[in-house]
Amino acid sequence: MFTIGDFARRGLVSVRMLRHYDAIGLLRPARVDPASGYRFYDAGQLARLNRIIALKDLGFTLAQVRALVDEQVGVDELRGMLRLRRAELAATIAADTARLARVQARLRAIESEGHMPTDSVVIKSVAAVRVAELVATAASYAPEDITPVLTPLFADLIDRLARAGLTPTGPALAYYTDATQTDAAHGDAMICVHAALPVAAEPDAGRDVAIVDLPAIPAAATLTHRGSVHEIVATGQALARWIDTHGHRAVGYARELYLSCPPGAPELWVTELQEPITQEPITTP
Repeated sequence: MFTIGDFARRGLVSVRMLRHYDAIGLLRPARVDPASGYRFYDAGQLARLNRIIALKDLGFTLAQVRALVDEQVGVDELRGMLRLRRAELAATIAADTARLARVQARLRAIESEGHMPTDSVVIKSVAAVRVAELVATAASYAPEDITPVLTPLFADLIDRLARAGLTPTGPALAYYTDATQTDAAHGDAMICVHAALPVAAEPDAGRDVAIVDLPAIPAAATLTHRGSVHEIVATGQALARWIDTHGHRAVGYARELYLSCPPGAPELWVTELQEPITQEPITTP
């Protein structure tokens, strides 16, 4: 048998926790010395302790845990519950990590207000280009809605081009258009997300990828962003301020031209923002 201290060490719990479990009838000692009151446990009780800790980590209350262990939940059932909880925790961590990245991006945007250099903004014409593309819809233009759509879209596009025997002739680009539908949950206008790669190929209905010609942009205000696309907010807003300050007006969404995308090193990415502009005034009905 083990003293309460030895049993706590083997079960990787605290003595205080074992005393609490004893007090509420969740895990009684195998024996209590009548003279000293010392608690003693046997090795077989580790199985019950493991189930208690596992179920508690799944989010059950101690009252629920007692009911479940008294019902002798089977190993297979417990394993399934733990795997489900593991998947839930992984999803929560991923969501929190993405949320942290968005907060950091907004913080950088706030910190760079009025300080980000825009002397490298260039107005230029962008030539028409033939691309292979895949299109999907996102709930909004917010990064948290765009990124989960765009990333797998590019992966799918690359796979389809490889199967079709087509080789891209230039860097990837993304562009956006307004969708006709709205997000039923929030009422926001949805966005069509286009993942595109330049190709030298004729449209072919037999392929599982669309070949389209993107029109030229007569005048685009362009600015290069260096680093992860998750941090592109500050660059995009700096470009917007430059456009407004210099008397231009944006007409449509900016294209994103991915000039350099080293795998596994998003901090080294180089992206050119191409914002279509005009000097024509805004007309109102």
